[in-house]
Amino acid sequence: MPSQPQQDLTPPTVLVLPQRQLDVKHAVALCVGMVVGAGIFKTSPLVAAALGGSYELYLAWAFGGLLSFIGALCFAEMASSFPDTGGDYFFLRRAYGQRLGFLFAWSRFAVIHTGSMALLAFVFGDYLSQVLDLRPWLGPYTSAVLGASLIVLLTGLNLLGVRVGLGTQLGLTTVVLGGLLLLGVGAGVQVWAGHAPQTPLAVDDPTRHNWGQAMVFVFLAYGGWSDAATLSAEMRDQRSGIKRALWWGLLLVSGLYLLANWAYLQVLGLDGLARSEAPAAALMLAVFGRPGELLMVAIVSLTALSVMNAILIAGPRTTYAAARDVAGSLHLARWNAKRGTPTAAVLATSGVALALVAFGAITRGGFATMVDYLSPVYWFFMTLSALAVIRLRRSEPEVQRHYQVPFYPWLPLAFALCCLYVLWSSVVYVRAGAMVGVAVLALGAMILWPLSKRAQA
Repeated sequence: MPSQPQQDLTPPTVLVLPQRQLDVKHAVALCVGMVVGAGIFKTSPLVAAALGGSYELYLAWAFGGLLSFIGALCFAEMASSFPDTGGDYFFLRRAYGQRLGFLFAWSRFAVIHTGSMALLAFVFGDYLSQVLDLRPWLGPYTSAVLGASLIVLLTGLNLLGVRVGLGTQLGLTTVVLGGLLLLGVGAGVQVWAGHAPQTPLAVDDPTRHNWGQAMVFVFLAYGGWSDAATLSAEMRDQRSGIKRALWWGLLLVSGLYLLANWAYLQVLGLDGLARSEAPAAALMLAVFGRPGELLMVAIVSLTALSVMNAILIAGPRTTYAAARDVAGSLHLARWNAKRGTPTAAVLATSGVALALVAFGAITRGGFATMVDYLSPVYWFFMTLSALAVIRLRRSEPEVQRHYQVPFYPWLPLAFALCCLYVLWSSVVYVRAGAMVGVAVLALGAMILWPLSKRAQA
């Protein structure tokens, strides 16, 4: 595909370049806040169900942290060389051309962002249904109804211009970190008292060595490092600051995730973890009783609310910008100046998220169906992002690179190969959700092809 003229790739609304004002400790805090979310409270049972022992479980989470660090180094080079708030949308557009950039924006709107919102809605619903007994009225759809209600509430708040400030977001991040540490304390109490796990720590089942399936869920929990890597454009130390921030940030995240899984195993055991719909709440109930369970449900609910709100703020703005770039006459490209929101894009994002919640409820897969839905598309673009490091080095060698990924090109190639493996696993091991996600991406390609040709004319 021929490269686009340089002037076509310049962001249309650049006011100032990012200021280099972050030191390592602040970047570490931001990195942890971007990565740690509600996923760890839900993905661990799915990883445990795919593996046959506690050591395999620990190895899977440790490897996920290592690969995330390698990927973050690749993104750090692109972010330091081509600083832009568009992040991977801008990198992909610059490396592969306008059409692929638009297709990525479509995937964020129709698959990645909306799928993530639906996924978090099920996390919220699964945990809240542990303490609200609504099954006599809602039956198997309890989690879906609770999650959909939260999406509707957040949509209304965003349309009214209500924002969760940075201080509140940082406070919620502190809450979720405290929740992970609380799991460790609970398990420590269990071990100190000499109580054995509720089920064994290993199983004798040769079918439970599905590493590909396990890693799909592990990497989901580590998601967010690609956004953290864009902090390189704001680091005071242009050469090694981002590397040290990512290293310490992801090392801390990996430690917290290993601590959480250790806690799950010490209290619930491997089979107990694999069967649990809300493992953190089950752990706290076993150790601290009903008050502990209620506290953990509140922590997870606040975490899911916080991340969903952040997606609902950022996601529609990406959709608005891409729609404006494709064709300014599109309804999605309209901005409500009075409320300060892209109203149509917010409503469209929420509508797709609600449809995906309904899809997850119909398939009875809920959270797992949403992982199936978004994983192939996410890892397809992640593979292209890894290779974009090499492509941009060759196509634009004159650009000053304040930070360069070490062991080039081997680390980018190794990361791309791992992404391809997870992409293959997400298609092979998952069910109808994956096929629907791929079909939605193909639909976007068919829609965007004539629009992008008109935008280039």
